[in-house]
Amino acid sequence: MNIVLFGGAFNPPHLGHLQIAQQVLDFTPADQVWLLPNYGQIPPKTDMASASDRLAMTKMLETKRIKICDLEIVHKLSGDTIELLAFLPSDHVYHFLIGSDWISRMDEWGDWRALLKKLPFYVFPRQGYSYAPLPSGMTVVSDPLLTVTDISSTKIRERVKRGLSNDTFVPLGIEEYMKDRGLYLPL
Repeated sequence: MNIVLFGGAFNPPHLGHLQIAQQVLDFTPADQVWLLPNYGQIPPKTDMASASDRLAMTKMLETKRIKICDLEIVHKLSGDTIELLAFLPSDHVYHFLIGSDWISRMDEWGDWRALLKKLPFYVFPRQGYSYAPLPSGMTVVSDPLLTVTDISSTKIRERVKRGLSNDTFVPLGIEEYMKDRGLYLPL
């Protein structure tokens, strides 16, 4: 089976993540996309919900072909994605997915060169970010019907801090979960 690994903080997960995963299924040979909420972050991030909260919310994005993989959290990995490879089932073919916003910042991202030698990357366009120059071993997800969004977890967290609704940016269950848990409120 062809699996695309879509890692990230998912802090919180949102409809943009779901749209990206669906379009990866639509416009690549992928059979499934696995959402991989991380345990540690490289580079480190602030304003993080707990790994268990992020995993619980990410599970609300699961569909028949978009699955949740909790390996990074279960094994408390550092966030350097190459550590994950030892824990992946060996009976699949894997690609890793990144957003084009990472292309200019790859040096901040763990041992990405070693990871790229072990598995190919798909690059999903992000509004306002170039994917040139594209490193060897990376392929841009592209199609005339591709839709790019600028929904981001950062903007959603800021909206929560301002007391604004996010019900059009996250599934209803995630909006309710964030409210019930008091996530991302100002300190």
